[in-house]
Amino acid sequence: MKVILMNKNKEVLVAEYNEPLAVFTKIYEIKNLKFAPLIIEKALNKNKEDITTLTTWFKGRGIPDWRDDLDLLMLKLGVSTPNELLDKAFGLSLSDQYWIKPYNSQIKYKNINFFDNTFNSADFTNATFSNSNKFNTKISLISPNNITDGRLKKTWTIQNGKRYLLKGGYKNEVMQPFNEVLASKICERLNIKHTHYDLEIVSNKVVSKCECFINKDTELIPASQILNNKNNAYEEYIKILESHGIKNVKEKLEDMFILDYIMMNEDRHLNNFGIIRNVNTLKWIDLAPIFDNGQSLNILDYNEEEIILNGQGRFFYNIMDFDDILKKISNLKRYKLENLNGITEYFANLLHKYQNITKMTDRRIDKICLLLNSRINKLKNLQNK
Repeated sequence: MKVILMNKNKEVLVAEYNEPLAVFTKIYEIKNLKFAPLIIEKALNKNKEDITTLTTWFKGRGIPDWRDDLDLLMLKLGVSTPNELLDKAFGLSLSDQYWIKPYNSQIKYKNINFFDNTFNSADFTNATFSNSNKFNTKISLISPNNITDGRLKKTWTIQNGKRYLLKGGYKNEVMQPFNEVLASKICERLNIKHTHYDLEIVSNKVVSKCECFINKDTELIPASQILNNKNNAYEEYIKILESHGIKNVKEKLEDMFILDYIMMNEDRHLNNFGIIRNVNTLKWIDLAPIFDNGQSLNILDYNEEEIILNGQGRFFYNIMDFDDILKKISNLKRYKLENLNGITEYFANLLHKYQNITKMTDRRIDKICLLLNSRINKLKNLQNK
Protein backbone atom coordinates (compact mmCIF):
# COMPACT_ATOMS: atom_id res chain seq x y z
CA MET A 1 0.00 0.00 0.00
CA LYS A 2 1.38 3.39 -0.98
CA VAL A 3 1.19 5.88 1.88
CA ILE A 4 2.33 9.34 2.89
CA LEU A 5 3.97 9.94 6.25
CA MET A 6 2.36 13.13 7.53
CA ASN A 7 3.16 15.63 10.26
CA LYS A 8 -0.22 17.27 10.76
CA ASN A 9 -0.85 18.68 7.27
CA LYS A 10 2.77 18.49 6.07
CA GLU A 11 3.76 15.68 3.72
CA VAL A 12 7.03 14.21 4.99
CA LEU A 13 7.67 11.33 2.58
CA VAL A 14 5.95 8.82 0.31
CA ALA A 15 6.59 5.14 0.97
CA GLU A 16 5.32 1.62 0.39
CA TYR A 17 3.81 0.03 3.48
CA ASN A 18 3.19 -3.70 3.90
CA GLU A 19 0.12 -3.92 6.14
CA PRO A 20 0.30 -7.64 7.11
CA LEU A 21 3.93 -7.32 8.22
CA ALA A 22 3.68 -3.70 9.44
CA VAL A 23 6.90 -2.78 7.64
CA PHE A 24 7.91 -0.18 5.08
CA THR A 25 9.51 -1.65 1.96
CA LYS A 26 10.41 1.37 -0.15
CA ILE A 27 10.71 5.15 0.00
CA TYR A 28 9.42 6.69 -3.22
CA GLU A 29 9.93 10.37 -2.47
CA ILE A 30 11.14 12.62 0.34
CA LYS A 31 9.09 15.80 0.49
CA ASN A 32 9.68 17.71 3.77
CA LEU A 33 12.35 15.84 5.69
CA LYS A 34 12.79 18.55 8.32
CA PHE A 35 9.22 17.83 9.49
CA ALA A 36 9.96 14.12 9.96
CA PRO A 37 10.45 12.50 13.37
CA LEU A 38 13.92 13.56 14.46
CA ILE A 39 15.31 10.03 14.37
CA ILE A 40 14.12 9.59 10.76
CA GLU A 41 15.42 12.99 9.69
CA LYS A 42 18.87 12.10 11.04
CA ALA A 43 18.84 8.65 9.42
CA LEU A 44 17.66 9.78 5.98
CA ASN A 45 20.14 12.65 5.90
CA LYS A 46 22.80 9.92 6.02
CA ASN A 47 21.04 7.44 3.74
CA LYS A 48 18.01 8.44 1.66
CA GLU A 49 16.91 4.81 1.37
CA ASP A 50 17.04 3.86 5.05
CA ILE A 51 13.86 1.79 5.35
CA THR A 52 14.96 0.06 8.54
CA THR A 53 14.84 3.20 10.69
CA LEU A 54 11.42 4.11 9.33
CA THR A 55 10.01 0.68 10.15
CA THR A 56 11.68 0.53 13.57
CA TRP A 57 10.31 3.96 14.48
CA PHE A 58 6.78 3.05 13.38
CA LYS A 59 6.72 -0.29 15.17
CA GLY A 60 8.18 1.38 18.25
CA ARG A 61 5.07 3.55 18.48
CA GLY A 62 2.87 0.55 19.16
CA ILE A 63 2.08 -1.68 22.11
CA PRO A 64 5.21 -3.77 22.79
CA ASP A 65 5.27 -7.55 22.85
CA TRP A 66 6.16 -7.44 26.57
CA ARG A 67 3.04 -5.48 27.67
CA ASP A 68 1.59 -6.98 30.84
CA ASP A 69 -1.22 -9.47 30.04
CA LEU A 70 -0.78 -8.77 26.33
CA ASP A 71 -2.32 -12.06 25.17
CA LEU A 72 -5.53 -11.38 27.06
CA LEU A 73 -5.73 -7.83 25.73
CA MET A 74 -5.25 -9.03 22.13
CA LEU A 75 -8.06 -11.57 22.60
CA LYS A 76 -10.38 -8.90 23.93
CA LEU A 77 -9.55 -6.59 21.02
CA GLY A 78 -9.97 -9.35 18.46
CA VAL A 79 -6.48 -9.11 16.97
CA SER A 80 -3.52 -11.48 16.92
CA THR A 81 -0.58 -9.12 17.48
CA PRO A 82 -0.01 -5.47 18.44
CA ASN A 83 1.27 -4.80 14.91
CA GLU A 84 -2.30 -5.19 13.64
CA LEU A 85 -3.26 -2.09 15.63
CA LEU A 86 -0.60 0.24 14.22
CA ASP A 87 -2.52 1.55 11.23
CA LYS A 88 -6.09 1.05 12.49
CA ALA A 89 -6.29 4.77 13.32
CA PHE A 90 -3.71 6.00 10.79
CA GLY A 91 -0.94 5.56 13.38
CA LEU A 92 -2.14 8.62 15.28
CA SER A 93 -0.88 9.26 18.80
CA LEU A 94 -1.34 11.71 21.66
CA SER A 95 2.43 12.17 21.95
CA ASP A 96 2.98 13.73 18.51
CA GLN A 97 1.24 14.61 15.23
CA TYR A 98 2.60 11.95 12.87
CA TRP A 99 0.20 9.79 10.91
CA ILE A 100 0.01 7.53 7.86
CA LYS A 101 -2.19 8.78 5.04
CA PRO A 102 -3.22 6.41 2.23
CA TYR A 103 -1.92 7.79 -1.08
CA ASN A 104 -4.50 9.87 -2.99
CA SER A 105 -6.79 9.89 0.07
CA GLN A 106 -8.64 13.14 0.77
CA ILE A 107 -8.79 12.61 4.52
CA LYS A 108 -7.86 15.64 6.64
CA TYR A 109 -5.83 15.77 9.85
CA LYS A 110 -8.41 18.05 11.48
CA ASN A 111 -11.07 15.37 11.09
CA ILE A 112 -9.14 12.46 12.58
CA ASN A 113 -6.62 13.66 15.19
CA PHE A 114 -7.36 12.70 18.79
CA PHE A 115 -6.65 16.14 20.25
CA ASP A 116 -9.73 17.62 18.57
CA ASN A 117 -11.84 14.53 18.02
CA THR A 118 -13.32 12.19 20.61
CA PHE A 119 -12.73 8.47 20.81
CA ASN A 120 -14.33 5.59 22.69
CA SER A 121 -12.12 5.02 25.71
CA ALA A 122 -14.44 3.02 27.97
CA ASP A 123 -14.24 -0.27 26.05
CA PHE A 124 -10.46 -0.15 25.66
CA THR A 125 -10.03 0.77 29.33
CA ASN A 126 -12.23 -2.13 30.40
CA ALA A 127 -10.35 -4.51 28.10
CA THR A 128 -7.04 -3.35 29.57
CA PHE A 129 -7.78 -3.36 33.29
CA SER A 130 -10.69 -5.75 33.79
CA ASN A 131 -10.08 -9.37 34.80
CA SER A 132 -13.25 -10.42 33.05
CA ASN A 133 -12.99 -13.10 30.36
CA LYS A 134 -16.00 -11.69 28.53
CA PHE A 135 -14.99 -10.24 25.16
CA ASN A 136 -16.63 -7.31 23.43
CA THR A 137 -16.20 -8.00 19.74
CA LYS A 138 -17.32 -4.46 18.87
CA ILE A 139 -14.52 -2.56 20.60
CA SER A 140 -13.59 0.45 18.48
CA LEU A 141 -9.99 0.45 17.31
CA ILE A 142 -10.18 4.07 16.22
CA SER A 143 -8.22 5.11 19.26
CA PRO A 144 -4.85 6.50 20.41
CA ASN A 145 -4.63 3.43 22.63
CA ASN A 146 -3.25 1.51 19.65
CA ILE A 147 -0.12 3.66 20.01
CA THR A 148 1.14 3.34 23.61
CA ASP A 149 4.57 2.07 24.56
CA GLY A 150 5.86 0.48 27.76
CA ARG A 151 5.16 -2.74 29.62
CA LEU A 152 2.56 -1.36 32.05
CA LYS A 153 -1.13 -1.55 31.29
CA LYS A 154 -2.29 1.88 30.16
CA THR A 155 -5.09 3.62 28.30
CA TRP A 156 -5.97 7.10 27.17
CA THR A 157 -9.33 8.42 28.27
CA ILE A 158 -11.32 11.65 27.93
CA GLN A 159 -12.69 13.32 31.05
CA ASN A 160 -14.35 16.75 30.93
CA GLY A 161 -12.87 17.31 27.49
CA LYS A 162 -9.28 16.63 28.60
CA ARG A 163 -7.07 13.69 27.61
CA TYR A 164 -5.69 11.64 30.50
CA LEU A 165 -3.40 8.63 30.61
CA LEU A 166 -4.37 5.88 33.05
CA LYS A 167 -1.56 3.53 34.05
CA GLY A 168 -1.59 0.53 36.36
CA GLY A 169 0.98 -1.53 38.22
CA TYR A 170 2.90 -4.47 36.81
CA LYS A 171 1.30 -7.88 37.35
CA ASN A 172 0.75 -8.19 41.14
CA GLU A 173 2.82 -5.10 41.98
CA VAL A 174 0.63 -2.20 43.09
CA MET A 175 3.16 0.49 43.98
CA GLN A 176 3.74 2.15 40.59
CA PRO A 177 0.65 4.43 40.67
CA PHE A 178 1.43 5.54 44.22
CA ASN A 179 5.03 6.30 43.31
CA GLU A 180 3.81 8.55 40.49
CA VAL A 181 1.69 10.54 42.93
CA LEU A 182 4.54 10.74 45.43
CA ALA A 183 6.86 12.06 42.70
CA SER A 184 4.30 14.75 41.90
CA LYS A 185 4.13 15.78 45.53
CA ILE A 186 7.92 15.92 45.91
CA CYS A 187 8.28 18.01 42.75
CA GLU A 188 5.50 20.33 43.85
CA ARG A 189 7.22 20.99 47.18
CA LEU A 190 10.66 21.46 45.60
CA ASN A 191 9.34 23.67 42.79
CA ILE A 192 10.39 21.22 40.07
CA LYS A 193 8.58 21.18 36.72
CA HIS A 194 6.67 17.92 36.53
CA THR A 195 3.67 16.02 35.26
CA HIS A 196 0.92 15.98 37.87
CA TYR A 197 -0.45 12.55 38.81
CA ASP A 198 -3.59 11.57 40.71
CA LEU A 199 -5.08 8.20 41.58
CA GLU A 200 -8.21 6.64 40.18
CA ILE A 201 -10.03 3.32 40.69
CA VAL A 202 -10.63 1.29 37.51
CA SER A 203 -12.04 -2.26 37.65
CA ASN A 204 -11.20 -2.37 41.37
CA LYS A 205 -7.56 -1.50 40.68
CA VAL A 206 -5.66 1.62 41.68
CA VAL A 207 -4.20 3.37 38.63
CA SER A 208 -2.33 6.62 38.15
CA LYS A 209 -3.84 9.40 36.08
CA CYS A 210 -2.05 12.28 34.37
CA GLU A 211 -3.18 14.85 31.85
CA CYS A 212 -1.56 14.77 28.41
CA PHE A 213 1.14 17.48 28.29
CA ILE A 214 1.29 17.45 24.48
CA ASN A 215 -1.22 19.37 22.36
CA LYS A 216 -2.03 19.43 18.65
CA ASP A 217 0.85 21.83 17.97
CA THR A 218 3.61 20.03 19.87
CA GLU A 219 5.42 16.70 20.09
CA LEU A 220 7.49 14.83 22.63
CA ILE A 221 10.98 13.96 21.38
CA PRO A 222 12.66 11.45 23.71
CA ALA A 223 16.33 11.78 24.57
CA SER A 224 17.02 8.54 22.67
CA GLN A 225 16.32 10.37 19.39
CA ILE A 226 18.39 13.42 20.29
CA LEU A 227 21.70 11.87 21.32
CA ASN A 228 24.21 10.92 18.64
CA ASN A 229 26.63 8.68 20.55
CA LYS A 230 27.27 7.14 23.95
CA ASN A 231 30.41 9.10 24.76
CA ASN A 232 29.92 11.97 27.21
CA ALA A 233 26.16 11.69 26.67
CA TYR A 234 25.25 14.00 29.58
CA GLU A 235 27.44 16.83 28.31
CA GLU A 236 26.41 16.24 24.70
CA TYR A 237 22.71 16.31 25.60
CA ILE A 238 23.10 19.64 27.40
CA LYS A 239 25.05 21.10 24.50
CA ILE A 240 22.49 19.99 21.89
CA LEU A 241 19.54 21.40 23.82
CA GLU A 242 21.30 24.69 24.52
CA SER A 243 22.18 24.99 20.81
CA HIS A 244 18.43 24.90 20.10
CA GLY A 245 17.75 27.73 22.52
CA ILE A 246 16.56 25.83 25.58
CA LYS A 247 17.56 27.61 28.79
CA ASN A 248 18.85 26.21 32.10
CA VAL A 249 19.18 22.69 30.74
CA LYS A 250 21.67 21.46 33.34
CA GLU A 251 19.59 22.69 36.27
CA LYS A 252 16.45 21.04 34.90
CA LEU A 253 18.25 17.73 34.39
CA GLU A 254 19.61 18.00 37.92
CA ASP A 255 16.04 18.39 39.16
CA MET A 256 15.15 15.08 37.52
CA PHE A 257 18.12 13.30 39.06
CA ILE A 258 17.41 14.78 42.51
CA LEU A 259 13.91 13.30 42.31
CA ASP A 260 15.34 9.96 41.18
CA TYR A 261 17.81 10.03 44.07
CA ILE A 262 15.11 10.62 46.67
CA MET A 263 12.84 7.93 45.24
CA MET A 264 15.54 5.50 44.08
CA ASN A 265 14.02 5.48 40.61
CA GLU A 266 15.75 2.64 38.76
CA ASP A 267 14.25 3.24 35.34
CA ARG A 268 15.17 6.70 34.02
CA HIS A 269 15.86 5.34 30.54
CA LEU A 270 16.26 7.50 27.43
CA ASN A 271 12.63 7.21 26.38
CA ASN A 272 11.10 8.59 29.57
CA PHE A 273 12.62 12.03 29.40
CA GLY A 274 13.11 14.42 26.51
CA ILE A 275 12.03 17.73 25.03
CA ILE A 276 8.89 19.31 23.60
CA ARG A 277 9.03 20.70 20.06
CA ASN A 278 6.55 22.87 18.17
CA VAL A 279 5.58 20.87 15.08
CA ASN A 280 4.58 23.95 13.09
CA THR A 281 7.75 26.01 13.58
CA LEU A 282 10.10 23.15 14.68
CA LYS A 283 11.20 25.33 17.60
CA TRP A 284 12.49 23.38 20.60
CA ILE A 285 10.37 24.72 23.44
CA ASP A 286 11.68 23.20 26.66
CA LEU A 287 12.45 19.98 28.47
CA ALA A 288 9.38 17.84 28.94
CA PRO A 289 7.96 17.93 32.47
CA ILE A 290 9.23 15.00 34.53
CA PHE A 291 7.11 11.88 34.01
CA ASP A 292 7.24 8.10 34.46
CA ASN A 293 8.54 7.60 38.01
CA GLY A 294 6.80 4.38 38.95
CA GLN A 295 9.74 1.99 39.25
CA SER A 296 10.99 3.43 42.52
CA LEU A 297 11.33 2.67 46.24
CA ASN A 298 12.60 -0.90 45.94
CA ILE A 299 9.83 -2.20 43.68
CA LEU A 300 12.23 -4.63 42.00
CA ASP A 301 14.05 -5.78 45.14
CA TYR A 302 11.43 -5.61 47.88
CA ASN A 303 11.11 -8.44 50.35
CA GLU A 304 9.67 -8.66 53.81
CA GLU A 305 12.97 -9.45 55.54
CA GLU A 306 15.25 -6.56 54.61
CA ILE A 307 15.33 -3.01 53.36
CA ILE A 308 17.76 -1.71 50.74
CA LEU A 309 18.69 1.87 51.57
CA ASN A 310 20.71 2.56 48.44
CA GLY A 311 20.97 1.19 44.94
CA GLN A 312 21.66 1.97 41.33
CA GLY A 313 19.86 4.06 38.76
CA ARG A 314 20.22 4.96 35.11
CA PHE A 315 22.35 7.92 34.08
CA PHE A 316 21.94 8.19 30.32
CA TYR A 317 23.66 5.07 28.92
CA ASN A 318 25.19 4.05 32.24
CA ILE A 319 24.03 2.19 35.35
CA MET A 320 25.46 4.01 38.38
CA ASP A 321 25.14 4.12 42.15
CA PHE A 322 22.69 6.83 43.15
CA ASP A 323 25.44 8.40 45.27
CA ASP A 324 27.60 8.75 42.16
CA ILE A 325 24.73 10.24 40.16
CA LEU A 326 24.27 12.78 42.94
CA LYS A 327 27.85 13.97 42.41
CA LYS A 328 26.70 15.37 39.06
CA ILE A 329 24.56 17.93 40.92
CA SER A 330 26.40 21.24 40.94
CA ASN A 331 24.57 22.93 43.83
CA LEU A 332 22.62 20.84 46.33
CA LYS A 333 21.90 23.86 48.48
CA ARG A 334 19.45 25.34 45.99
CA TYR A 335 16.86 22.72 47.00
CA LYS A 336 14.67 23.63 49.96
CA LEU A 337 14.57 20.18 51.45
CA GLU A 338 12.75 21.42 54.55
CA ASN A 339 9.70 21.60 52.27
CA LEU A 340 9.69 17.80 52.31
CA ASN A 341 8.97 17.70 56.04
CA GLY A 342 5.85 15.62 56.62
CA ILE A 343 5.83 14.01 53.18
CA THR A 344 6.55 10.57 54.63
CA GLU A 345 3.44 10.83 56.78
CA TYR A 346 1.47 12.02 53.76
CA PHE A 347 2.61 8.97 51.77
CA ALA A 348 1.85 6.56 54.61
CA ASN A 349 -1.68 7.93 54.85
CA LEU A 350 -2.12 7.61 51.09
CA LEU A 351 -1.01 3.96 51.10
CA HIS A 352 -3.26 3.14 54.05
CA LYS A 353 -6.22 4.85 52.39
CA TYR A 354 -6.23 2.35 49.52
CA GLN A 355 -5.12 -0.67 51.55
CA ASN A 356 -8.48 -2.41 51.21
CA ILE A 357 -7.90 -2.53 47.43
CA THR A 358 -4.14 -3.05 47.20
CA LYS A 359 -3.93 -5.53 50.11
CA MET A 360 -0.57 -4.00 50.93
CA THR A 361 0.61 -5.10 54.37
CA ASP A 362 1.25 -2.69 57.21
CA ARG A 363 4.79 -4.03 57.33
CA ARG A 364 5.46 -3.10 53.72
CA ILE A 365 3.97 0.37 54.15
CA ASP A 366 6.16 0.94 57.19
CA LYS A 367 9.28 -0.23 55.35
CA ILE A 368 8.56 1.90 52.28
CA CYS A 369 8.07 4.98 54.42
CA LEU A 370 11.21 4.19 56.41
CA LEU A 371 13.12 4.04 53.12
CA LEU A 372 11.64 7.31 51.90
CA ASN A 373 12.44 9.05 55.17
CA SER A 374 15.98 7.66 55.07
CA ARG A 375 16.56 9.00 51.55
CA ILE A 376 15.34 12.47 52.45
CA ASN A 377 17.42 12.62 55.63
CA LYS A 378 20.50 11.40 53.80
CA LEU A 379 20.10 14.15 51.22
CA LYS A 380 19.63 16.73 53.95
CA ASN A 381 22.85 15.58 55.63
CA LEU A 382 24.76 15.81 52.35
CA GLN A 383 23.36 19.26 51.75
CA ASN A 384 24.57 20.45 55.16
CA LYS A 385 28.16 19.28 54.69
